[in-house]
Amino acid sequence: MKKLSVLLLAMGMLLSGCASDSSEPKDLSEVKIGAIQFAQHPALDKAYEGFKDTLIEAGVKEENIDFQNASGDPSNCQTIAEKFVNDGDDLIYAIATDALQAAANKTTDIPIVGAAVTDFETAGVVKSNEKPETNVTGASDLNPVKEQMELLKTLVPDAKKIAVFYCSDEANSIYQGEIALEAAKDLGLEAKVVTVSNDSSAIQQVAQSMIGQYDAVYIPTDNLLASNMATVAQVTNENQLPVIVGEESMCENGGLATLSLDYYTVGQNAGKQALAILNGESKVQETPVTFVDAKDCQYFVNQKVATQLGIEVPADLQATMIGG
Repeated sequence: MKKLSVLLLAMGMLLSGCASDSSEPKDLSEVKIGAIQFAQHPALDKAYEGFKDTLIEAGVKEENIDFQNASGDPSNCQTIAEKFVNDGDDLIYAIATDALQAAANKTTDIPIVGAAVTDFETAGVVKSNEKPETNVTGASDLNPVKEQMELLKTLVPDAKKIAVFYCSDEANSIYQGEIALEAAKDLGLEAKVVTVSNDSSAIQQVAQSMIGQYDAVYIPTDNLLASNMATVAQVTNENQLPVIVGEESMCENGGLATLSLDYYTVGQNAGKQALAILNGESKVQETPVTFVDAKDCQYFVNQKVATQLGIEVPADLQATMIGG
């Protein structure tokens, strides 16, 4: 009897594995998708819109996409991810690192496509970005950090001491910060990390502490600071401290300039991956993480901030002027 039970269990596991094979095509009009967005700010909103529009255009019903926003709370991500697993969704879309890690912690069977995540391998959700070998893949939002630091040097040529400012609780920001420090060194700049914990009430005080200590600030695509960019800018701009930021919406909200990828495109890329998996054209375990090339990014300058800081934008920069 014991041997029979073991055999039945093994057969059940085998059948279960076959049923969850992501290479089996699904009827797009019937699929259920859970979407977790870590926080609400324009970049992440665009990543969701690009994904949603791509799937709807392919035949997925909008009412079958269960969109949930975690409001910047990692524990909410865990709760939402568990709900999607219990609902038996066919695929989970996770926007930002905390949302992706939460989903990956809750299931190893349901395919997960992430977006607005800087490095999937560093986040611990794939074996490698080239070949995940897990139930996770997605579209990275790794910005051209090196080129952004070069932009800082171009717009603030006299800068010597640079603050690399981010939330210490965000793995994506730590990863970008390391790249920024190396790029600063190559440019002959003295750079130091300045961090804030996952507490928006402390941002103004930390921003104030940088005044008089640094010649410029670099902020990567950090979710906490992106959501509170206006608070940072109120301090830095009033005190003539230029801030180069990770993406367009942060520039619109008070940053001086950026070389930014398009988060709607990031969402579209994730949507195409999801469709290939749902259609049985590819397996999530073998779907490489996609990255945006620096040549496909665009310069943005906040004209109002540039004027306030007395910074002249070179004509050959070919930047889009915003915030004027």
